[in-house]
Amino acid sequence: MSNLIDISPEVREALADQRAVVALESTIISHGMPHPQNVETAMAVEAVVRAESAVPATIAVIDGRIKVGLANGELERFGGAKNVAKASRRDLAVALANKATAGTTVAATMAIAEQAGIEMFATGGIGGVHRGADQTFDISADLTELGRTPVSVVCAGCKSILDMAKTLEVLETEGVPVLGYRTDMFPAFFSRASSHKLDHRVETPEAIAEIIRAERNLGSAAGILIANPIPEEDALPADEMEERIAAACREAEAAGVAQKDVTPYLLARINALTGGKSLQANIALVKNNAALAANIAGALTRAP
Repeated sequence: MSNLIDISPEVREALADQRAVVALESTIISHGMPHPQNVETAMAVEAVVRAESAVPATIAVIDGRIKVGLANGELERFGGAKNVAKASRRDLAVALANKATAGTTVAATMAIAEQAGIEMFATGGIGGVHRGADQTFDISADLTELGRTPVSVVCAGCKSILDMAKTLEVLETEGVPVLGYRTDMFPAFFSRASSHKLDHRVETPEAIAEIIRAERNLGSAAGILIANPIPEEDALPADEMEERIAAACREAEAAGVAQKDVTPYLLARINALTGGKSLQANIALVKNNAALAANIAGALTRAP
């Protein structure tokens, strides 16, 4: 893929010097938030990474080129663009051949980050097993990617519109370690905890770096998922969110929304049903994840 990727000078220099770099996805810009909050949030997240002494590498497809690290002008143009595609790993070749502009999902961002030599990736929430998947077979490619791509991902759990229990089962099947950062329970995205207990709890970025190093020394091709709860002051009540999520899911089914359109539709409806509170929570948790990812990336660079 090297002849298809444009790595920004800042990111290229940081990688060459073995400094901390954090990959950031772009569907949260193109499909996860409305304009202009999407651009403001993307810039704020990059600022959080820099504040923790790491280099941000926002990944996107622009005019048929894979970009690893966006300049402010590119970020603003991308965030304000219309008809931006949503690209998972399977869509990358089509986007490149058609000279398209596309936001990269967790799966696509992981694949590109690994090719660029970036070990750490921060996102909001991963995709997973959708509710009703026993009928629709709607399971995110993010889970398959985590099972085959050695990039560590910091998230606030899977998006709470999903079936968390089945998502955790698929991650186990794929051989993906799931680490709870200062928590014993899998986070529920907008809320700090779900009813699903995790097998592994870690307390420091340095401890996570040790686990990442051990996983690589074992020769594992899988990623590692670090579940980082939303800050307490930004969390939303789990019971209230479940009511709104269930209502949004019913609306999506009635409207015939399917496949990759489901998540953007549900996030927009939940934001409307919560009077904008879910968007603010989403912004807070992404920043929180970016800070932790930067600290883990720094610990990896200090490792013997």
